[in-house]
Amino acid sequence: MSRVLIVADAKQGPAVALKVAIAQSNPFAEVSIGLVSELNSGAIDLSGAIVCPLTLDVPSNLVFPGEDVFRFCRHVSAARDRVQEQLQVPTGDGNFWLPVVWTAKGPLYAEAIGALAHNPSGELSYFQPLHLSDVWRQHLYDLAYRLLDLVNAPAATYLIQFGFAGERICFDRLWPFPAAPAIASVGVQVPDLFVCHWFCLTGAPIYDLQISDR
Repeated sequence: MSRVLIVADAKQGPAVALKVAIAQSNPFAEVSIGLVSELNSGAIDLSGAIVCPLTLDVPSNLVFPGEDVFRFCRHVSAARDRVQEQLQVPTGDGNFWLPVVWTAKGPLYAEAIGALAHNPSGELSYFQPLHLSDVWRQHLYDLAYRLLDLVNAPAATYLIQFGFAGERICFDRLWPFPAAPAIASVGVQVPDLFVCHWFCLTGAPIYDLQISDR
């Protein structure tokens, strides 16, 4: 039986969605969610576990594929500078996300995700699909491919956070895992972004991404 440890800031939201996705794909896997605080205190045994970080606040001694990409994503200002200098893309704040399922055979681009006004709990809520023109899509796909190639990204599900600067796409930041906006894909996209992330991490094939007609 395989043992999977999801490393997260909280035992809810994306962590629970990924746990459900793994359980559906691997019903005999032992899946648990470990908080960063628990890892830092040494309360969790990592030996023999497949580690799936869902936070940028990973302990410095945690070993997992994509550590360099996580470091790039954690330092937002430096990441923006690098994108602006090396990819000639404007940078700034944005509230839209392009999910990219970066497989060993190439990228699959999901429908973009948008944010709705704050709900009564004070948190953003998200929706998919966010309808974009073909021109915007091509700009985003080009940015996503060049960015993930630039950072030598391993197979995983990524979110490119973006906005708009006049007639151009504005890069905000990169998430190297299905972060909170990916919740919008559950029950909407097949397979959803959490299933896609697990498939990428384990090398399972993903042939297509579709929006459910339900």
